[in-house]
Amino acid sequence: MGRVQATEEVEATVTGEPVTSSYPQNNQTRQPPFVGIPWSSGFFDCHKDQTNAVMTAFCPCVTFGQIAEVVDEGQMSCHVGSFIYMLMMPAVWSQWLMGSKYRETIRNRYGLVEAPYQDAVSHIFCSCCSLCQEFRELKYRGLDPALGWKGIIAEQQQQQMNQAPTFQVIS
Repeated sequence: MGRVQATEEVEATVTGEPVTSSYPQNNQTRQPPFVGIPWSSGFFDCHKDQTNAVMTAFCPCVTFGQIAEVVDEGQMSCHVGSFIYMLMMPAVWSQWLMGSKYRETIRNRYGLVEAPYQDAVSHIFCSCCSLCQEFRELKYRGLDPALGWKGIIAEQQQQQMNQAPTFQVIS
């Protein structure tokens, strides 16, 4: 049966008639899957923020708490996020579950590429590098996790107050 189809296709190609098949005909309109834009810094660029790198190396739960507070827009406090991460660390190093979930949230929010590794893999094998990269990415986007959510909101309000009005009409 496959031989008959091949013969028909070859004959149709030779005679110049269009070949019909069950595959979509307009392959030109199909877009490749969205990959994403690169992160603002590399996975192993921990040296770019040495204070955060040292903090993350000795107390990754604090860095995670700071990231969680910003990503959740203040719904989870730094203290609660740190505590949850700390509780998960001795439990067969299961903190990668929380870490990879927040990394995925950051990636989806900003359209970032899942690189150099999948979210779970990066948190399983090098959680400190993952946390440092996430911290730097949020800071790059104007959301410094070290300030906390309330600090970020206060900073944004201060910036708005310092801006001169662009257009005023007196009637």
